[in-house]
Amino acid sequence: EVQLVESGGGLVQAGGSLRLSCAASGFTFDEHAIGWFRQAPGKEREGVSCISSSDGNTRYADSVKGRFTISSDNAKNMVYLQMNSLKPEDTAVYYCAAGYYSGYLTLSRNFFGSWGQGTQVTVSS
Repeated sequence: EVQLVESGGGLVQAGGSLRLSCAASGFTFDEHAIGWFRQAPGKEREGVSCISSSDGNTRYADSVKGRFTISSDNAKNMVYLQMNSLKPEDTAVYYCAAGYYSGYLTLSRNFFGSWGQGTQVTVSS
């Protein structure tokens, strides 16, 4: 059974940092890309960043470039999202997702077939 479990969310002041973790199980980790998505109230779910653990390829949304860093620990089947210089507009539920990786990495939601339950990130001004 595929499982993706997010952790690390919380309340932080603007300018602060948080590190999200995604624990993956039930599939071959290095054959998949892992993505982070977020959904704010009243808005569509949007891609934030993704990584292919097999070759280290990454993608970032323009809104988080230079502030967020995605990484993976293949030995532990973990993916992390380090979020720095947080802004109130980063407030959302953050989800990790997995999709089979065949060499092309994308932040398109349609690529990712398995999803976690999400973790809330709230940035106060």
